[in-house]
Amino acid sequence: MANSTQHRVYIPTNARANHYLLAELTPNEDFYKSFSNIDCCYERIARQLFACCDEYELHNVHLLANDKLPVVRFHDESYQLETQKQMLFFYNPRYHEAHKVYYAKGEKSKKIRLLFLATGDDLRANSAHFHNKVLKVLNYLQGHLFLNQPQFKLRDHQHLTYDLFAKEKGSKESYGYKLRSLYPRYQSRQCSIPDTHAEMTYVTFSIPVSRAIKTQFQALINNNDYAKFYDYFEGLFKKACITNKLSHGAMVANGALPIVRNSKIDKNESNCEIQKLSFNTQDNQLDLKSFYQSDKLVETLHFVIVATDKDKHEIGYGRFMNQVEKTIHTMSSELSINKERQDLSVRFFQHISYPY
Repeated sequence: MANSTQHRVYIPTNARANHYLLAELTPNEDFYKSFSNIDCCYERIARQLFACCDEYELHNVHLLANDKLPVVRFHDESYQLETQKQMLFFYNPRYHEAHKVYYAKGEKSKKIRLLFLATGDDLRANSAHFHNKVLKVLNYLQGHLFLNQPQFKLRDHQHLTYDLFAKEKGSKESYGYKLRSLYPRYQSRQCSIPDTHAEMTYVTFSIPVSRAIKTQFQALINNNDYAKFYDYFEGLFKKACITNKLSHGAMVANGALPIVRNSKIDKNESNCEIQKLSFNTQDNQLDLKSFYQSDKLVETLHFVIVATDKDKHEIGYGRFMNQVEKTIHTMSSELSINKERQDLSVRFFQHISYPY
């Protein structure tokens, strides 16, 4: 067996954890016709959903019937913000609770989305238990409300977020993670996931286009043509990935938020807010993409690195994460970044999804 030290990544103890499940359902017309009006439909779903969640001690749950993509992030204060395409949920799992419903009066939503946010401490250790509680709620709803309806599409999302430069800011303590794959982790904790499931593991990090960066690259950002500026970062990113044996990734510098999907399910798409990135994790060929507008200077450069099957080890994704960190350090060493004052946020994602 390979040295286990190679498969352990040391992450600052002040890293922030999030865990949530998203259940999506596309009701048929008969379902909506069974209610006197569409608003009554949503209110009925909300009543039964929240009553069941109270029974199973799920304290932060939201019903979304507005066809907007939920995005969840850690924050010390609780916020729910709505944009044209997204519902943004900011919360601290240790303190924040809510049962809320979001819909436009009189408008029929294409999808019904149920968002279950984990609460409490030790989210990773308790993730299988949380997943099982959500399944009990879905079982109840399928048996009492969503009769003869299509299956839910269930997505389980977990992420760890931390500052790559935490040590430079005085946070010396760290914890060694193996970052085991979700499927075996859940199986060992009596949480049964179907064999026919999809997993995605990836990392995102962002580099703000700060005043110092603009000064450093002022020769490349004149005359409102930023192609050379973006080409520099695209080349820097690709070279660092290849050096560290990372084959799948993307730079997104068009003002949109990157969302990662499996190419067997979704294709590359974009709108004014979201850049969907599609990857085949079974393919070992180089797949490093870039998206930018040469006439638009963004405030933040977003980068994504996706784990493929060759990066998946029985012991976990610790080795992959170490390769990612080397890549980011290589890139940041070329840039005017004050590590004691500026954050470089790294977010490690694990997703598993299946029809239920």
